[in-house]
Amino acid sequence: MKTTTPSLSTAIERRQQIEAVCLRLLARREHSRRELLDKLALRGFNRDEVELVVDEMAEQNWQNDQRYTECYVRQRIRGGYGPVRIRYELQQRGINDAELDLQAEEQGGWQNLLLEVYFGKYGEEKLLTQNEWLKRSRFLQQRGFSGEMIKRLFVELKIKLVRADADRRSAK
Repeated sequence: MKTTTPSLSTAIERRQQIEAVCLRLLARREHSRRELLDKLALRGFNRDEVELVVDEMAEQNWQNDQRYTECYVRQRIRGGYGPVRIRYELQQRGINDAELDLQAEEQGGWQNLLLEVYFGKYGEEKLLTQNEWLKRSRFLQQRGFSGEMIKRLFVELKIKLVRADADRRSAK
């Protein structure tokens, strides 16, 4: 009888520790299920015990992947990131079925966001050398906008390529 009591009490204590850590993490911000599992595993908790606690937290709606996704997408759109990058980041956090376009439309749409990011960084210059065009395209791609979106932006803004040697001759 005495040999089972210590293991039972330590199991209860571990469970309480896992719950306390989960609640502290969730009190700061929303977390995906995978994020909670990974963070608790890094703290040395047993994955099986953690999964049980996280499942219960999800049942009680303390942890909710849908709510996490909405908050995360809204934050990243406000930060000027495009759909490719946001989708990738969500997959890294265990979210595979996010509806990004709906939230983007609520905040003005992807193309308007792309315009804001572009003008915030580069202004209204319309004549670009090939190197400058490539540099701007790479920046926008790193922000998570597709090549097709960037191409539409450059057409919409009527951005033209100028030859670098013609640019040098005009500067003389």
